[in-house]
Amino acid sequence: MAPTVVLVTGVADQLGGQLAAQLADDPDIERVLGVDTARLAVPRGTRVEFVRADIRDPRIAKVIDSARVDTVVHAAPRSGAGAKELNVIGTMQLLAACQRSRTVRKLVVKSTAEVYGGGAGAPAVFTEQDADQAVQRRGGDAAEIEGYALGLARRRPDLVLTIVRLAEVIGPHIDNALTRYFSLPFVPTVLGFDARVQFVHITDALAVLERAITHDLPGVFNVGGDGVLMLSQAIRRAGRVPLPVPRATIGPATRLAGGRVALSPGQSRLLSHGRVIDTTRLKTTFGFTPKWTTTAAFDDFVRAVAK
Repeated sequence: MAPTVVLVTGVADQLGGQLAAQLADDPDIERVLGVDTARLAVPRGTRVEFVRADIRDPRIAKVIDSARVDTVVHAAPRSGAGAKELNVIGTMQLLAACQRSRTVRKLVVKSTAEVYGGGAGAPAVFTEQDADQAVQRRGGDAAEIEGYALGLARRRPDLVLTIVRLAEVIGPHIDNALTRYFSLPFVPTVLGFDARVQFVHITDALAVLERAITHDLPGVFNVGGDGVLMLSQAIRRAGRVPLPVPRATIGPATRLAGGRVALSPGQSRLLSHGRVIDTTRLKTTFGFTPKWTTTAAFDDFVRAVAK
């Protein structure tokens, strides 16, 4: 059944804000509510109804009930200082509201490939089935959020749950820790390592999320562009200079080099051990093939930075 009233969390971020605006262009969707503590990324002049609210507040249930929301898109999970409480407590409050709601029938969770962790003994390519307990312990907030969502689906078997595990999102005008990292004139790398990295272009990430909202496609799906880049290749393509440092100093080195680069633990592991996800289920079961390869997505970002 097609959604009629959609609530999107995290619209102050680029992905959440653009997703809400994209959904508002769909004439089959009657209302789109964008929820966050600040408007920021929600374009003005769209049909998006901005709701200034903190999902950690139990009153989020009133927003859902009063609007008779049938589809909730949880795009709020973030990284960085202070994000733990927002991610975990906010998710708990939001999902509790979904559980009690008489109108919510679908939940779409924007997750990340960081749930797989990474390390010397990790698989060369992660499938959706690789998120076992050992991996979950390394997956941080994202793994915890997924666990809450799966618990809700068990308690509400009538609910359609789709979890989208995104590779690192990149593209023109994307401002996140990794795009700032690749914009540094001297890019700190882990001495003795050359990680394999995989990206998803923001247009593909948005298309996958929109398809999950407008179609009933329950399950967990990896989302990433075809192919990989070695970290050294990516740095060269960006026209930057690698600066090898000991692994223990990669975080401080990036902060010293650029000031605004704050890598999450998962991103720090990515830069040392790499992470590649299998997207077979995305293509065969979900019915979507990314238009942008990893290399093409990265080059699109590089072209935008060079302008």
